[in-house]
Order: sequence, then C-alpha cells, then structure tokens
Amino acid sequence: MAPVAEGKRFAGDRESLKQLIELLASRGYEVIGPTVRDGAVVYDRVASVADLPGGWRDVQEAGQYRLERRDDEALFGYVVGPQSWKKFLHPSDIRLLEAKREGSGFRIIEDRERPKRYAFVGVRACEVAAIRIQDRVLLEDRYTDLTYRGRRSGAFIVAVNCTEAAGTCFCTSMGTGPRVEQGFDLALTEVVDGSRHLFLMEAGTAAGEEILRGIGHEPAPEGLCAEADRAVERAAVQRRRIETSGLREVLYQNFEHARWDQVASRCLSCANCTMVCPTCFCTTVEDTSDVTGDHAERWRRWDSCFTQAFSYIHGGSVRTSVRSRYRQWMTHKLASWVDQFGTPGCVGCGRCITWCPAGIDITEEVTAIRESVGHAT
Repeated sequence: MAPVAEGKRFAGDRESLKQLIELLASRGYEVIGPTVRDGAVVYDRVASVADLPGGWRDVQEAGQYRLERRDDEALFGYVVGPQSWKKFLHPSDIRLLEAKREGSGFRIIEDRERPKRYAFVGVRACEVAAIRIQDRVLLEDRYTDLTYRGRRSGAFIVAVNCTEAAGTCFCTSMGTGPRVEQGFDLALTEVVDGSRHLFLMEAGTAAGEEILRGIGHEPAPEGLCAEADRAVERAAVQRRRIETSGLREVLYQNFEHARWDQVASRCLSCANCTMVCPTCFCTTVEDTSDVTGDHAERWRRWDSCFTQAFSYIHGGSVRTSVRSRYRQWMTHKLASWVDQFGTPGCVGCGRCITWCPAGIDITEEVTAIRESVGHAT
C-alpha cells in the first residue's frame, strides 16, 4: 500500500469504497450517502456499497425529475436529488425545550442533543460550497447556532467530483463546480470504462489522509488522472448559466421591473424552491401544548420567505403579494446575501428549477431582467 502524500491522487476500486464505508462506521460515524427511494436519489444511512444508487442516472429539467437506468454500474452516475445535506446539519425540526407542570408552577427543560458524528459520502462540489455558506451564516456571525455547530464539527466529508451535468445545473456560473476544490476530507472521481470501475482518490485533510491509509489504494497512473480530468471538464459544459458580473446592481436597480409580475403570475408560492435549496436557513418557532395543559414544547422548524406569514409584523404581513415574495427570494439569493455574508446564496445546483411545479427557472428570470435593461454580456 502506497503512503499518502499531500496533493497526490490514488486509485481504488469498489472494494476500496466498501472498506471506506466500513472504516468510517467502525470509527463511530453515522454514514450517510445517496440511495434510491420513492423514485428519487435521497440521502440516508448506508451500510454498504449495495445501498448506493448503482446503475442509475437522474434526468432533470424545469419542473421535471425522473430516474432511468444507465448502461453501466456507476455508483455516482446521478447529479443531485431533492434533498441536501442541510437535512442533517440544519434539521427541519428541532425541539428547543419542554415545560412540565409541577405543583403550582412549571419546570423548563432545555433540549441539548448529543452531538452527532456524520460521515457524508457523495457530496458534490456545489453542495460542499453550500455547506461553506451555511458555516458562514450559522457559525461565523455574532450568534452561533448550537445545533449546527455540534453536528458540523464532527462531520467527515467524502466529496465526489461530477462527471456529468444535469439539465438544470449552472454551478460553473457560480464558481462552485463541477470539481470540488476545498472543504472536503476525501474527494473521489468515479471512472467507469468498459471492464474498469475505479475511483480516483485525494485527501483534503489530515483526517482524510488517516482514513485513506486504512483502505486499499495505489498511486494513480497518469492516464487515469487525465481520463478523470476530462470527464470533470465535460461536466462543466452546461446549458444554463447566470452572468454574475454586476448582477447585484442590476437587481437592486429593478425592484419595479415588469418581470416580477410575469413570474408571479406563474409562481404558486408553494416554497418548494426554499425547501430543496441547500443554503436557505430561515426558521420559525412554534409553541405547542397538550390538552391537559400539563406539558408544552417549543420547536424550531424550517420556514420560507414564500409564505405570507413569514413577514408578519405588528398585525400584518410586509410582503402580501407573490410578486414581492419572489422578488425578495431571488434578490436575497443573488444580491443582498452578498452584502450580508460576502458571497451569493446560490451555488447553481439547479434544485429550485427542477422541483418548481411551475417550471420557473432562476437563470431565465435573471437573463430576462438583464437583457431588458441592457445589461446583457
């Protein structure tokens, strides 16, 4: 077994991947990876290579998603499904506290979950970028999200470089893919060619190097590296794109553009785009009690700026129209997010396009506004 060296790439096979999953589990990680359920690729616990979506690809367009069989047994031959890793790091439902009646008063019990140790297998470059964005929002400001910090601090990330692009991808426009450049412990590139089924492997951290030493690998031949690089380059050719130069200013200068009315006439305000988005972080707090009045709970749940109640302040909603809510979402993602956190809040994964039942396409909306005001490039 060759020693691991920084910046070097190594080759492994399906057995190496099997060993990786087993080794991570033996180290106390809950291994989460892609699997097929209910006609989609979703993230869930995986115990073996057999749990991965071998031989499946996803076909995505605006408002459309389906799985179809590949002509090979690629394990990562899909792109992204409806879920993101946010599901585990920033969960949709968290109980904050409970209150129990004791005599004439109440006892408040604060919920403190034991930190989970996740190993994420199959994290795409755009998703690694999304995790970095959530780190900035939830860890690096004045107030830290304790649930996120506990789950994020113990996470081990096995990234996978994309070798195909879905019809809704635009990660190249956002500078987030298809190759993962940072933020991973291990990175894999899958090469399936005839009888060969190999994985190019690269360690990104000391923890990744340690794990790599425990699984089968050998120095990657130059030919294999070149083949993997060509496959990743092909994935960078994408039909959808956003011109980001000057976009913040274009959106700020066009709050009253007629395009907002056009998109609002199609938008269902269903919040699908925010639920599938890997960076949206909005939440609400709900208090519940049982019928006896002896027990109450406070829960934090995902919320969305597409709901009218989200902007409810002092007896009324600030954004009562669909037009204003869509404008808020897109302008926040691509403009005011930059002011708040230093980067756009979009990573180009395309989920908001795929899972919009009306087929609304953020890249199309941006282009329409740009071109109508003479900012096309």
